[in-house]
Amino acid sequence: MNELKDSLIFIAALIIGGGAGYGFGKMQDIARARYNKKQNAGKLKSGLTVIPGSMQRTAVFLLLLVLLQLILPFLFKGNIQWIVSAGVVIGYGYTLAQQLKNRAVGKS
Repeated sequence: MNELKDSLIFIAALIIGGGAGYGFGKMQDIARARYNKKQNAGKLKSGLTVIPGSMQRTAVFLLLLVLLQLILPFLFKGNIQWIVSAGVVIGYGYTLAQQLKNRAVGKS
């Protein structure tokens, strides 16, 4: 019974981290698509106009990570926080892999 509980906690930690990483990756994807659309339409005057939004997305992601690191010790015991971090890497890595796949196919 204890092994089942540990397995469920492990899976929950991966899902929480994966959701955070995937969500941030999708936010970046949407911003990149918006940037490409503006660039193709000629509405982008300089590359520096993208920086403010990028910094806000980064700040939101860092805030989310800090909140996860503050809340998770109350929810999980032991080294499960590392599993959540691994989930973040997996979730964000998945979105990056999808981008690479789309670029290889030529979908941009």
